[in-house]
Amino acid sequence: MKPIGPANDGTTDACRGHGGADEEYEGMMEPVGPANEGTTDTSSQHEDGAVAGAEDSRSAEAAIYSERLLNEGHERWEGDRCPICQLYIELPMDEHSTMNQCCMKRVCNGCVLAARQQGKRGSLQPFTNDNASQLAIIKKQVDKGDAVAINHLAGQYYYGNLGLPKDVPRAIELMKKAAELGSLGAHYNLGDAYYNGDGVQQDKSRGVRHWQLAAMKGHVQSRHMLGVDELINGKCDLAVMHWMISTKMGLEESLNYIKRLFVRGRATKAQYGEALRGFGDAMEEMKSHQREEVKRLGI
Repeated sequence: MKPIGPANDGTTDACRGHGGADEEYEGMMEPVGPANEGTTDTSSQHEDGAVAGAEDSRSAEAAIYSERLLNEGHERWEGDRCPICQLYIELPMDEHSTMNQCCMKRVCNGCVLAARQQGKRGSLQPFTNDNASQLAIIKKQVDKGDAVAINHLAGQYYYGNLGLPKDVPRAIELMKKAAELGSLGAHYNLGDAYYNGDGVQQDKSRGVRHWQLAAMKGHVQSRHMLGVDELINGKCDLAVMHWMISTKMGLEESLNYIKRLFVRGRATKAQYGEALRGFGDAMEEMKSHQREEVKRLGI
């Protein structure tokens, strides 16, 4: 599944003033209650009061949830750490790490290089190129209820890899199971599928909900996509808030989106400066001698 995003020229248009929610619904609503004579239907008034109270309650709950969404998930989830050096792995993780088949955890390229240099290759068990062997290892972990393995298997069904037939419904079923077991990656994938109608009936609200659940627990890509969704809806301020969080966790794509808005006058100089500093701090925290050596050698 490919991340979605607005076209390069869509940023300015998406951020132009859209009619507010009040304007949008104003013409659809009729005055409630009698217009003359002072005749009062008390049952109608009670019903109207109950409806208004319910709407106020829902609005309050939505406001509380929105506040939680922006206040939680500012630190990456622990599964993004290399199990050896305990540093967060640079993004995108599949470019800066290798999955260890025994535990389905990603080991950063710096620690892989160090193991090779120290003659400890046996301590790492990357996947082989043999489809049958890979599938057997994954299914063994799936049988143990490993959420990461279940989500990984879902990906194989989704794309028809490792000799498996392409089976999107089966993939979605596995993603749901992995998400229930706590896989943030599965929530992200489900969000992508539902938002785009990719293999399932399109349901953008449901897709956003999956991203929200993952973002509040520190899933960087899900946080970024919440910003994209807000941008599409013309809410630049909220988009920048989400991207500021993901930028400070080391996602360069989010930084570039903020830069684009800044160039087009939709984000402030202060916001872009804060994003640059936050991204720099995140990258500094992920540095190690071994990782720098990998970059120097071009591995």
